Amino acid sequence: MDPFDLPEWLGTEPVTWAATMSLADGPRVTGQLTGVSGQVQSLDLLACDAAYPQPVLGEDERRQAHRAWQFGEVLLVACDGRTTAAMPGSSFDANSACQVVSRFAKAVGAPADNVIVALTL
Repeated sequence: MDPFDLPEWLGTEPVTWAATMSLADGPRVTGQLTGVSGQVQSLDLLACDAAYPQPVLGEDERRQAHRAWQFGEVLLVACDGRTTAAMPGSSFDANSACQVVSRFAKAVGAPADNVIVALTL
């Protein structure tokens, strides 16, 4: 998935990413970005190394996620029709979730201080 295919407002106005489930619920955390003028864009987080009961990503995409992370970026994929940011690992904590959203902001050209993260604990 190319970040330039996402709506332009993600990179130009302040947004809030809010988790719609707990970080402890699994390797995929559903969430959404909401702009100051009310626009909404799905953005899920995915810990790409989770493999039980089945792998969450194919081997090629998992390798791409690790490569992107190594270079300070994040891999964007579509999962179930939703924009999803994949990071190495098998689970999330508050720090890793914030890091993924920060790297997503970088991918769409948004300054990091334009993004607020709201987590469900």
